[in-house]
Amino acid sequence: MKLGTLKSKSLDGELVVIAKDLKSFVRASAVVPSMREAVEKWSSVEPLLKKISDDLNTGKLSNAEKVTDEKIFHSALPRTWLFADGSAFIHHIKLVRKARNAEVPETLLTVPLMYQAESGRFLAPLDEIPQVDFAHGTDFEAEVGVITDHVPMGVSAEKALSHIKLIVLINDVSLRGLIPGELAQGFGFFQSKPNKALSPVALTIDELGEHWKNGRVELPLDVRYNGEFFGKANAKEMHFHFGQLIAHAAKTRDLAAGTLIGSGTVANEDPTVGSSCLAEKRTLEQINDGKISTPFMKENDTIEIEMKNSKGESLFGRIFQKVKKAE
Repeated sequence: MKLGTLKSKSLDGELVVIAKDLKSFVRASAVVPSMREAVEKWSSVEPLLKKISDDLNTGKLSNAEKVTDEKIFHSALPRTWLFADGSAFIHHIKLVRKARNAEVPETLLTVPLMYQAESGRFLAPLDEIPQVDFAHGTDFEAEVGVITDHVPMGVSAEKALSHIKLIVLINDVSLRGLIPGELAQGFGFFQSKPNKALSPVALTIDELGEHWKNGRVELPLDVRYNGEFFGKANAKEMHFHFGQLIAHAAKTRDLAAGTLIGSGTVANEDPTVGSSCLAEKRTLEQINDGKISTPFMKENDTIEIEMKNSKGESLFGRIFQKVKKAE
């Protein structure tokens, strides 16, 4: 099942069920108004939404609407109670730590890294990325994320997997020029991690079929920068799977239904697959060439993030954003 959100006057938008081929949708607000509320009431509304999805995909619904403009869609989940972003790709951690001359933690392979990110408003997947000062070093970070129902405190990593209800893509916008100063204060990210964007489509695990294994999405994540290939790292190389990330977040608290857990920037050690953020590419340039030649994002630079299945079909729709000077 694929779900999305239409932009509306409501901050949560209007819930829709989207066809497998992403070419049509049906409004589902008669079942439940929004994605956030759907996840909160998942056990009761999931069967009803699944019936709509089945009927939509078999051509039984006369009220289906064609997708003629991607801009009608908000991020699949426009806002939520908690976004806990992990960093489960070890290669990425090593490179970004090297970029700022920081040591990797001794617990790198045993304890997930995680921070609490902005969740009160996600940018729509085609919204511009506002930049108030280009000296801040605007960067994109292509990730996979999962949306959970209510997760009890102290849940095991294996039981945590059963709490995953939906999967999305994320552009975790980062301001690299602000990160070192913030971390040097010893209190973590804040100003360096502004509003992010999610994919227009959130899908249930069964939509991935064989590509969901061991709590991981085993597919490459296509990243195009200014219309050209930038990276195609496979998300299967997560060191910590999503159950482990959820359990880490829930160690000392319940997680409210609608919690978003991010994988961190998708990264592979194979240099031929490229990168999923500018910071990695810049670090590799410094290592291999002795100098950095790729700048951070400038006004009108674009980033496109998409994931396709083995048939070449887009699963989540696309995130496509352009950087603009903030008013």
